[in-house]
Amino acid sequence: MIDDASRNARGLNRRHLMAGAAALSAGALLPRAAQAQAKVAPPNLIKAGTLVMSMNPTLPPLQFVDDRGQLQGMRWELGNEIAKNLGLTPEYVRIEFAAMVPGLAARRWDMINTGIFFTEERSKLMYMVPYERAAVSFLAARGNPLKIEKWEDLAGRAVSVELGGIEERRTREVDAMLKAKGLAGIDIRTFNNFAESFQALRAGQVQAATAIDATAMFMQTRGDFSRAVAGLFPQVATFAFANKTLAEAVAGALNDLKKSGYYDTLFDKYGVLKIDSPTFKIEGPGPA
Repeated sequence: MIDDASRNARGLNRRHLMAGAAALSAGALLPRAAQAQAKVAPPNLIKAGTLVMSMNPTLPPLQFVDDRGQLQGMRWELGNEIAKNLGLTPEYVRIEFAAMVPGLAARRWDMINTGIFFTEERSKLMYMVPYERAAVSFLAARGNPLKIEKWEDLAGRAVSVELGGIEERRTREVDAMLKAKGLAGIDIRTFNNFAESFQALRAGQVQAATAIDATAMFMQTRGDFSRAVAGLFPQVATFAFANKTLAEAVAGALNDLKKSGYYDTLFDKYGVLKIDSPTFKIEGPGPA
C-alpha cells in the first residue's frame, strides 16, 4: 500500500520532471531564436549566437580588470556594442598577447580584441579591420628622476615591454636607432604581459617601460609613473579575424556605430584617437 507521504513525493517528482522538461524545451528554442536574429552564424563563428573575443586585460583604460575581477575599458565596451549590433552575445577569453595569433588560427576565438597594430606581415595572416590610432610611449618612474625626455635618453637604459607585441618591435627599433647614432643600446627585458612589465618599473628593475600613449597617459594621471617620451611610431590599431565574412560584418557594425554617434562618443570619453578613414573596412590582403 502506498502511503500519503509516498504519493506526495511521487507528485513532487512528477512536477519537477514536468517543469524540467518545459525548461529544457524553452531553452532549446533560445539558440534558434538567437541564431535567427544574429547577422553572423557558424561556420563563420565558432559558436552559434556568440562572438568570442581574445583580450589581454592589462592596458588601462583600454582593457583591464577592476577590483571585482570584471573586465572594463574602451575596447571591452566597444566589443560588447559590436556583438550587440550583430545580434550576438559577447564572450571574452583572457590570454597573453603572444598566444593570440596562433589561437585565432586554431579557431579558439573569433576575433582578437586587443588593439593589434597593423603591419603588412600580419595582414597576410589574418583579416584586419583598423578602428583606432595609437602611438608608443615610454614610461619612467614617477617624477621622471632620470630626466628621460627624448628617445635618445634611453641609451644604456633597461626597458621592460610585453613579449610579442608591436611595442616590443618598436622598442627594438629604438635600440637600433640608438646604436646607429653611436650610442649605447637598450637592455630590453620582455615580460608575459604589461602588468608584469609595469611591475618591473615599479620595483626599480628597469628604468623605463614601453606602452601605448593612452595607457601611458592613464598611468601618469593616476600617479603611477611619468610619461617621459610620447607619440613615437603613430599607426593604426585593428581588430583581427580568421574569417572574412565575420571581419566584413564587424566592419559593418563599426560603420553603424559611427553613424549613430556611439563610436565618436566612446573614443572622446577615453581620449583615444579615431582613424582618418570615413568608413571601416578590411585593410590588406588577408590570408592566402
